[in-house]
Amino acid sequence: MSEENPVLTQVEDGVLIVTMNRPEAKNAMNKAQAEGIAAAMDRLEADGDLRCAILTGANGTFCSGMDLKGFLRGERPSIEGRGFGGLTEWTPSKPVIAAVDGYALAGGLELAISCDLIVASSGSKFGIPESKRGLAAAAGGLIKLPRQIPPRIAMELALTGDFIDAQRAYDLGLVNRVVEGPAIEGAKELARAIAANGPLALIASKAVIRQSHTWSDQDMWTNQGAIVMPVFVSEDAREGAAAFAEKRKPNWKGK
Repeated sequence: MSEENPVLTQVEDGVLIVTMNRPEAKNAMNKAQAEGIAAAMDRLEADGDLRCAILTGANGTFCSGMDLKGFLRGERPSIEGRGFGGLTEWTPSKPVIAAVDGYALAGGLELAISCDLIVASSGSKFGIPESKRGLAAAAGGLIKLPRQIPPRIAMELALTGDFIDAQRAYDLGLVNRVVEGPAIEGAKELARAIAANGPLALIASKAVIRQSHTWSDQDMWTNQGAIVMPVFVSEDAREGAAAFAEKRKPNWKGK
């Protein structure tokens, strides 16, 4: 049944929950699953009522990486312009949280670190073991991981292929929160806090944080202003101030 529905989606309080659903293969990524994730992210972008998304895996595993059986058949679980799993070379404008249980390995780790935030269950494991299979972590592990944790640790993980646990990932700053029990519950809590905020502010804040590492000192304030200043003159900015003054919840319009 999961092969017929490799990606499941549901909406809760403005949060799109996207579940990789190939539990018999530990959610190893194939082409159909990548297409399903890409379609879900398109939905996130298009629906003004959605504030953010959670990406998780069925049956206690996030994603064990590329489906090696599919690889041997010549299949590549990537989407043109979007990368592995439809997400490693592209990001939607709205925040995406990875809820990691079990294993986030190889492409699975690359998918997790392509999200904006990571919530992990205490028993989860992270790694890029491609070198153990004569491969390399080419979907972002060799590029993004050294930007998110100390480069020497990223080097060690790439060259040894060894795993780290959730607590180690948290200590390195790779993971935002470690929770007991299913990661989805901690991710929902985080998502609710995000979804309560102004949608334009969320999009602008993500854009600046994502892009600013490439900006020069000379350009950074100009570049930030181009993204952020429209937020300050929006209807939502006035609504946020009014709601604060009137001691009520804001009624965001996204404009």
